Amino acid sequence: MTAFPFRLIATDLDGTLARSDHSVSARTKAALAAATGAGARHVVVTGRPAQWAKPTLDEIGYRGLAVCGQGGQLYDAGSHTLVRSVGLDRAVAGAAVAKVADRTGALALAAIPERLEDPVVAGPGFELMPLAEEMSERVEDVARLWDRPVGKVMLQHPELSDDELADAAREAAGELVTVVMAGPGCVELLPLGLSKATGLALAAEALGADASSTIAFGDMPNDIPMFAWAGHGVAMANAHPALKAVANEVTATNDEDGVAVVLEQCGRV
Repeated sequence: MTAFPFRLIATDLDGTLARSDHSVSARTKAALAAATGAGARHVVVTGRPAQWAKPTLDEIGYRGLAVCGQGGQLYDAGSHTLVRSVGLDRAVAGAAVAKVADRTGALALAAIPERLEDPVVAGPGFELMPLAEEMSERVEDVARLWDRPVGKVMLQHPELSDDELADAAREAAGELVTVVMAGPGCVELLPLGLSKATGLALAAEALGADASSTIAFGDMPNDIPMFAWAGHGVAMANAHPALKAVANEVTATNDEDGVAVVLEQCGRV
């Protein structure tokens, strides 16, 4: 069997490894199996908190380390435990939200928990993805968002686009938190300095890989730090223009098995 040219394959989930219906195709599963059979390791690197990632990870039989929560969680999918977790200080979170709201007006908010056992807490008007609804708690009083340890905060706005909201949040509170746009309705406030790259670097070290031997796949601006860290970055055809601009190559869409297209080609090199 030909050795795979990269030691580590880092894949985002939504918009990348997973199709629009949140499934992972048989072709993509086969391509990953062939690559890992040829000596590579696969690590999922997702903005989803571990609780939201678990159903998809289970569906593809993933049992290794996963980087979840935009880099804030190093998650052992086999034992459903957190190896490492970085929380967002709740006082800092509240101050950052207030600064953003002063600039943009009313926001819809959700607090994503730091701990596996806690639910997502969604405030009035926040639109959750269907996958997360059953793992969430609805509150009318936004002060309840800070009742439990927080991993990150998600923002939505009734009028601003996601890019506009992310830019406004960064200008208003960028000295307090890291701001990322991770997908539709997913503008997020993270602990300052946190990114997918910081989490991936830890996972790579644990798996005996380094940046130069890593190929990374993604579709959104929150994947930019991961591409900057990895030796080779592959953007999906459906990716945000900002990510395509820094990618080493662009593959097919997630619905056209773009990850598999590249892995199959690597396997023939």
